[in-house]
Amino acid sequence: MNQSSKLILFQSKHIRRIWHHDEWWFSVIDVIGALTDSENSRDYWYKMKIRVKEDDGFEPSTVCRQLKMKAIDGKQKFPGQLSA
Repeated sequence: MNQSSKLILFQSKHIRRIWHHDEWWFSVIDVIGALTDSENSRDYWYKMKIRVKEDDGFEPSTVCRQLKMKAIDGKQKFPGQLSA
């Protein structure tokens, strides 16, 4: 694969992805935004992690790795990281 990251569309929603360790990794926040139509997908992901941990004792952050991806402002940031 000659391109390490590429923006894709899902039902006209932008989803960031990056080629990492021979597989595509997607922005969880972007996927949540596309699937739920949530106004604030970062907040949705934060609350969902809390609910899952309380209900199941499982912490999703332990299996969801953060990789830097191109943000709206064009800078490389971790998904969910706000502009300063």
